[in-house]
Amino acid sequence: MKPGTLKQILLITDGCSNHGEDPIAMAALANEEGITVNVIGVMENDVIDESGMKEIEEIALSGGGVSQVVYSQSLSQTVQMVTRKAMTQTIQGVVNKELQQILGRSQTLESLPPEKRGEVMEVVDELGETVDLEVLILVDTSASMKHKLPTVKEALLDLSLSLNARMGNNLFSLYVFPGKRNDVEKLLDWTPKLESLTSVFSKLSVGGITPTGPAIREAIQQFKPKRSSLKGLLGRNDDESYYEESV
Repeated sequence: MKPGTLKQILLITDGCSNHGEDPIAMAALANEEGITVNVIGVMENDVIDESGMKEIEEIALSGGGVSQVVYSQSLSQTVQMVTRKAMTQTIQGVVNKELQQILGRSQTLESLPPEKRGEVMEVVDELGETVDLEVLILVDTSASMKHKLPTVKEALLDLSLSLNARMGNNLFSLYVFPGKRNDVEKLLDWTPKLESLTSVFSKLSVGGITPTGPAIREAIQQFKPKRSSLKGLLGRNDDESYYEESV
């Protein structure tokens, strides 16, 4: 059994959306498309207010993903944990469907005898190391995120190193919101490595609005079928152009 390519949106933000579509509805739409939406809320010394906390939790819940609120100094560890936890959760969902097809609708992983459950979890763990993964990262660049962006960059570089130690193939893409001209801006097209972040993060500008809903909507569109770029076919080692959207 192989669950196909796991698709994740990783949303990193520090507050409430205030522009465009409802991000909770957009997360539900992503989930319907087979894309998990995970949300990390970033704090410094301040505290995310109650409405911001609720939105973070509800986006992840609608998106079938994982949410976590952390201080910025713990971000690297949390980004890796949330990404891997969501992978395991998604694979377990696939395993449960398989079990129900084989053993009946009432059967789930939790209802198996302990020894059988252990065997199935070994399969889940193995799939977590071998399955292909696509992660589109959405970074909130509203004004309040300005001092947190260097920490976000380091956390994403650590995520790349961690996931590239897996046997499965990884593809990453990076978008920020708000962009310079639009609600959402692409910083990095699909690539197996995130090293290019070092150059693109220095070009970031911060703005006032937080268009989380439009950002998730745009992210969904980027999971449409991709093809290898012409540069890739010609053997060019250009990570930033490794994959491009098919027209």
